[in-house]
Amino acid sequence: MTNNNYDNEDFFEKYSEMSRSRLGLSGAGEWPTLEKIMPDLKGKDFLDLGCGYGWHCFYAAEHGANKIVGVDLSKKMLEVANKKNTSKKIEFINADISNIEFPENSFDIVFSSLTFHYLESYEEMILNIKKYLKPEGQLIFSVEHPIFTAQGTQDWNYDERGEIKDFPVDNYFYEGKRDAIFLGEHVTKYHRTLTTYLEDLLKNDFKVEHIIEPMPPQSMMDEPGMKDEMRRPMMLIISAKNSK
Repeated sequence: MTNNNYDNEDFFEKYSEMSRSRLGLSGAGEWPTLEKIMPDLKGKDFLDLGCGYGWHCFYAAEHGANKIVGVDLSKKMLEVANKKNTSKKIEFINADISNIEFPENSFDIVFSSLTFHYLESYEEMILNIKKYLKPEGQLIFSVEHPIFTAQGTQDWNYDERGEIKDFPVDNYFYEGKRDAIFLGEHVTKYHRTLTTYLEDLLKNDFKVEHIIEPMPPQSMMDEPGMKDEMRRPMMLIISAKNSK
């Protein structure tokens, strides 16, 4: 993660109770879709930006990655990750992903899950990644969908009976800071359009390979509120190759 809220005791406790925190990848609704586009990791050098509890790093180790580095700003999350880690291939680093530096051509795969929408400058992040991603290396990331981040509060509109009426989309083309409510706390996020997510990759010589709006898996449809997630996209997955 890249937001200091995750080291707040109350916030961290609430986050720890979420299914994706307790169950790992099996509790993340987007994972079945994301796993389908994961490349062969055997012998690859893998970087996870905003690694959180380290679930994707553990996955990389289990699938034969050579060197695995996870970076996160939250000390509390990395404490959990280190306790869970059983692989000598994995190194966790407590740092801000927006300014961490690695030698050129360090990684075959750079991965990030639901993190880039916390960054004020997406293009700077892309330029940094390009430096330490090998030629023909792959960048794979998920973010909150621009439809989901546009209005800011990230909550439904409700009718007079307290039932969901619709989801607000407003100020879509006004990119920038949003004050979102997540787990009852104010969290700063940054909205950007789908055009920005894609064009900043293309103009920096990335070849976009996948653009996916993941739907909740059928196996999770009976969970509270999950059927409502079919009413609007919440996440966006993009895969791109460094062509230069």
